[in-house]
Amino acid sequence: MIGSGRLPGFYDKSPGYAWPDRPQYYASGVILNPLVTYVRDLRDIRSSGANVPETSFYGPLANLLNEIGRTLKPRVRCIINPKNQGGGLPDGGFFTADQLPRTGEPDLHAQRPARGVMEVKGTGDDVWQTARSAQVTRYLDTYGQVLVTNYRDFVLLGRDTAGKRVELETYRLAASETAFWTATSDPYEMAEAQGERCTEFLRRVMLYAAPLTDPADVAWFLASYARDAKARIERVDLPALTAVRTALEEVLGVTFEGYKGDNFFRSTLVQTLFYGIFSAWVLWSKKRAPGNIATTFDWRITPWELHVPIIRSLFEQVAMPSKLGPLGLVEVLDRTGAALNRVEPEAFFARFEDSDAVQYFYEPFLEAFDPELRKELGVWYTPPEIVQYMVTRVDTVLREELGIADGLADPRVYVLDPCCGTGAYLVAVLQRIAMTLREQGGDALLGDDLKRAAVERVFGFELLPAPFVVAHLQLGLLLQTLGAPLSDSANERAGVYLTNALTGWAPPTGPKQHLLFSELEAERDAAEHVKRDVPILVILGNPPYNGFAGLAMDEERGLTNAYRTTRKAPAPQGQGLNDLYVRFFRMAERGIVERTGQGIVCFISNYSWLDGLSFTGMREHYLEVFDKIWIDCMNGDKYKTGKLTPEGEPDPSVFSTDFNPEGIQVGTAIALLVRRQPHIDADTARFRHLWGRTKRPDLLATSVQDGESLYQPVRPALNLGLPYMPTRVDVDYLSWPLLPHLFPVSFPGVKTSRDDVVVDIDRVRLDVCFINTPPVVQ
Repeated sequence: MIGSGRLPGFYDKSPGYAWPDRPQYYASGVILNPLVTYVRDLRDIRSSGANVPETSFYGPLANLLNEIGRTLKPRVRCIINPKNQGGGLPDGGFFTADQLPRTGEPDLHAQRPARGVMEVKGTGDDVWQTARSAQVTRYLDTYGQVLVTNYRDFVLLGRDTAGKRVELETYRLAASETAFWTATSDPYEMAEAQGERCTEFLRRVMLYAAPLTDPADVAWFLASYARDAKARIERVDLPALTAVRTALEEVLGVTFEGYKGDNFFRSTLVQTLFYGIFSAWVLWSKKRAPGNIATTFDWRITPWELHVPIIRSLFEQVAMPSKLGPLGLVEVLDRTGAALNRVEPEAFFARFEDSDAVQYFYEPFLEAFDPELRKELGVWYTPPEIVQYMVTRVDTVLREELGIADGLADPRVYVLDPCCGTGAYLVAVLQRIAMTLREQGGDALLGDDLKRAAVERVFGFELLPAPFVVAHLQLGLLLQTLGAPLSDSANERAGVYLTNALTGWAPPTGPKQHLLFSELEAERDAAEHVKRDVPILVILGNPPYNGFAGLAMDEERGLTNAYRTTRKAPAPQGQGLNDLYVRFFRMAERGIVERTGQGIVCFISNYSWLDGLSFTGMREHYLEVFDKIWIDCMNGDKYKTGKLTPEGEPDPSVFSTDFNPEGIQVGTAIALLVRRQPHIDADTARFRHLWGRTKRPDLLATSVQDGESLYQPVRPALNLGLPYMPTRVDVDYLSWPLLPHLFPVSFPGVKTSRDDVVVDIDRVRLDVCFINTPPVVQ
């Protein structure tokens, strides 16, 4: 089906906004950028002829700021003309929600606005001249931060760590008063061009005064500047980066196709820039003496801090002045560096290292940067209970089923996470190895042994550059903490590679293909060495459930052919085998069964394959090639059970977290598949259900087990398609007519999911939407 995507800049996904004038015409969750309302209201007030230059427009400005402020945590409210706190009477003050108790009684001890104050002038005034005035200086001395605006220009003033007055950030809607009022004739056009960047700027204004100590807050600031950067390059041709695009396509084995592919490439560039800078800042900060704030971080030193060649090369290709200048990104990166210099290092790193913040830093970043891309890419952080359980079970099964006494700590055990993201499973594997070595009394050589494992036999593959950068950062910090840092002089690096895990396993049939950049070629060659030459014994992880529409990967499409036919089971029906996670299962099965000959596959995935009609060949195949099969069914399915337990209690997704309470919609299961030598076909699947709000801790509590007593043996029934789940059916069920026989012809109903794009009360807006919106193939 050909549909239309959203008009860039017109609306956002931030909660709390409402469509003015026409709410009934837009689908739930689709919201107009508040800049439209602001510009329209300014225009209407001026058109009345009854306004004065400054104060008549306070209302629209306050509404704009409050619409944006209520999307923040804590919420921020702009109050016009707050009390004089000793520095004069500012035109507005920014108060956080905790300063506004809902008692109904006034606070007798007036609080200073926590996020600074505002000085407003008419549209004809020069805000930079106003910013230098004695009045604004008094405000700055009293309140610490001042936003100066004339409704079209915005200047944010503050003080640096030495107390010196600085211009923190600026934004301009129009270059002159005349140009501004001309532009207000079409609020939608202005919002399309500037809505996203302007609202991001105002969000940052209301967050600047907040202390930066929490990794999630730092992630938000990075994402905010990254959104600004992406908005700047959305309508810019990128011929200078064609070589980078071609090289990435070659090393990853993908093609960036159409509008979505182009958007994905631009997003990749921006994320590479910002995560390269963040990684460099972390490493730079680690080298400073505690409490030393005399020096500041300059993002231009980033290549000197990035020691993985491909990361450094990608950053240099994107960040060289000849490319950054024309894209208008230098200013954004300067602001990013300034934000990182505001972070309170000791408090930040206490949280960053003593919790799971580092490995889960990417998800809140991507949620704030591009939530739609996050959903399409299937970026969901794997809860630590799931990761720890799977790693512990793999370690146990290595010992008990494959006779490897030291489990993951045995130097013969090569491990691969083919979709490693930010490295959660790799860190857990290394921590498990460290625990075993300590139990054996190997503390003296623990760091060196662990570094050898991280470099030589614990591998990760990742397709996306940003989480790839974070994975290297996380593993490097882990080894540094354990007293065995990777050596820059020896060019040591963790065994995490930027590559497509589903391609490159077969030896080349022709001459070796050379890439444009030597670092990319070396990365490809190192990844292919792991794929072709290393006897991988364990493949584990959380594969993506769906493919991304903007990427084409020809080689991997044939992976599931082995599951499309059956010997005895009913033939597969439907399209389920097209789901991306099935390709990862096939890749893993082929690596363990056909290459190494023995080993373990342990994935958490969509659980449809356990009993779905599309997967009869997949289940039949696994009974033939694996010796033992364990299934931990985590349920949490919106469609099959309504996210309810059999008793009717809530049964959330295991991916539900405080950060992302909704989790994902489909049910999930952990599969652990074992191949032994000599091999004996499996005839039984060991199955158990886990339900309810406590199933994650319940799962972790059973990570040490005998593999039998907790499970129900399921002997898959051939005539039912070999389901691995327990089933209860009527004895006559198989004699019932099939639905396709009863309804040989079917048609889709009326599709309403695009009503917000194709229905409007304004013909001009509808025409503009169709002209400017690129088609999307669904």
